[in-house]
Order: sequence, then C-alpha cells, then structure tokens
Amino acid sequence: MTKYACLNPIAAVGLGRLGEGYTKVDDLASADVAFVRSAKMDELAIPESLVAVARAGAGVNNIPHADYAKKGVVVFNTPGANANGVKELVIAAMLLACRDIVGGIGWVKANAGDEAIAKTAEKAKKAFAGTEIMGKTLGVIGLGAIGQKVANAAIALGMDVIGYDPYLSVNAALALDPSVKVTAKLDDIYAASDFITIHVPALDSTKGMVNADAIAKMKKGVVIVNCARDVLVKDDDILAALADGKVRKYVTDFPNANVAGKDGVIVIPHLGASTEEAEDNCAVMAADEIKDFVENGNVRNSVNYPAVSLGAKKGPRVAVCHLASATLPLAGATECVTKTRGDVAYTLAEGPVDVEAVKAAAGVLKVRVIA
Repeated sequence: MTKYACLNPIAAVGLGRLGEGYTKVDDLASADVAFVRSAKMDELAIPESLVAVARAGAGVNNIPHADYAKKGVVVFNTPGANANGVKELVIAAMLLACRDIVGGIGWVKANAGDEAIAKTAEKAKKAFAGTEIMGKTLGVIGLGAIGQKVANAAIALGMDVIGYDPYLSVNAALALDPSVKVTAKLDDIYAASDFITIHVPALDSTKGMVNADAIAKMKKGVVIVNCARDVLVKDDDILAALADGKVRKYVTDFPNANVAGKDGVIVIPHLGASTEEAEDNCAVMAADEIKDFVENGNVRNSVNYPAVSLGAKKGPRVAVCHLASATLPLAGATECVTKTRGDVAYTLAEGPVDVEAVKAAAGVLKVRVIA
C-alpha cells in the first residue's frame, strides 16, 4: 500500500485516479509520496520513506528540489496543465491596464444611490476612457506552455506579437502562430512593445530582470504584465518608472507590501492558475505522474531527475536514484536504462537484478523494488 500526503488541498478528480493500492495519511513523516501546491517545504524534514513529491503546478520555488535529489527523492511538476488559466488572466490584465474598468466599476458602486445614474454616467465615463489592444505590439518574454498560448491569443485579438526565448524548442516553435515574430534579442522586445508580458521561471539569471536598465530601453507608456514570478520585477524601479510616466501601468499577480495600493499598479491576488479547470488539470497530471512512477518506475516531468521510461512493467523492476559517477551491478537485467541530470542519475532495470548488491554500491542514494 502506497501512502500519500497532501500538503495542500488537491482536486479530488486527480486523487481519484490513484485507485486501489493508495491510502492517504495526515503527515509527511509517514508518507511514501506527497502532493503539494504552494506549501513551503524548505523547513520540512525529508522522511526516509519519501520517494517522490508532485507539485500540482509548474513552479517549484517552494520545494528545495536540489536537496531532494541528493536524498533520492524525485520531484515532479505539471507544466502546461494550468497554462490556459494563466493565459486568460494575462489577456484580462492587458484590458484592465489599457481601459480603467476597475475605476469605472468603482464609480458605479459609489454612485449606486443616484436615481439619475444612467444620465450621470454619460458625463462621468470620460474619466475612465482608455485605449484598445488591437493593433498594438505585445512582447512575450518566454515562449513555454503559457507564453505560446498568450502569443497566439494576442494574434487572434489583432495584436502584433514579438516573442523571445533563447531556449525555444522545435515543438514550441511549431506551436506558435506563424504571425508571431521571434527575436534572439531581448532588447528588440523592449524597443518595440506597447505591452510586455513575462513568462520565465525565477532563476538567478532572471530575478530582477525587469529593472531600471531594462525599463530605460522600453517605449514610453509601456504596460508591463507579470503573472510569472514576483521576483522577476524590481519593485522600486517599476514604481519610479510609473511615477515619471515611462511605464503606463504595471499589472502583477503577486501582492506585496511594496506595490499594493500604489498608483499605476493593478495588483491581482495570485489568481493565475486559480480556476477549477486549472486545478483539476494539475491534479490529474500530478496523480498520473506519481502513479506511473510508483507502479512502473517511469519518470516524466521531473525537475531534479532525468526523464526515464521503460513503458508498462512486464516483470519486477528496480528503480535507483544515484550519483552520476556511480557504477551499478546490474547483471541479470533484461531491460535497463540510465540517464543523468547534473550530478545525479536515475536507473530503471527490469529482470532478476541482485538488489542487495545494488544497494551496497557506492554513490547509491535510494533503491526501490517494483514487484
């Protein structure tokens, strides 16, 4: 029986896919696998029983996955499962930024007692007039699952779109609308865009990427949308740019004390993936990944171990998390695959392998027998 813990509420439609052979436990200490959304795992002890963690979402900044790799714990995420929900919020963010919809709704609420509100509104609405997004240029930084959808949706809405992604894969490029212009220079995005939306992970190379230097290269009156990660934008620099008119609006899905309530900033309470559909999709993908890993030993969409698959199990298997430098005694294996990722590696072998000999090998982090 595989024991699983949920550190956050996980949609029942996902957990229901686990089926027989899985039982829920209340604490991580006794779990074999764990499901998580936003809970911080940095301070949690890693139990010896734990073999995998599935993040029901794309970002894994709340999981110390490098440390987990050293303990032989495979960490999964669910790329693309919430992409449509975030895409729709980005489109809404652009509309909120270029038309003062929030201000207009607030005016109606404040004047709800006016018997002649329909007539009064005709005079008041000039204060909330704005611009359209059709015909404007959108710069998309990062053309992964979400960035692709945003770019394609913007094309459908009549925008010109420029995309930037130094790691753009062939499959990702093929998924883009042919009208999307792809550039190899980030400065091209800054110089041409009326709207800029960011869709990159929070890495050392991307944290604070939207700063005073980057903003100086942008068009006057640019709208910046951040539904990716809070730390990608330097708050003080964006507030200064709003104050001097360089940036027209900043829309962020990440509330913090620096930007909340500030002029020119529209702050959304982290609603990007908070749709029923996105939560269901993430839960389903996370459960399927865990189920395939537990029952077959296959690894897909891991952030700290390589992708490995031998398909459906035909006989007993041995799954080994180990250092990339380790040499494993796998005589007797009828099928075997080993792949590395940085300093760690994952081996999946099927057949009559000497498990005790594998456990005793230098550099072995965790061994699991899948009967």
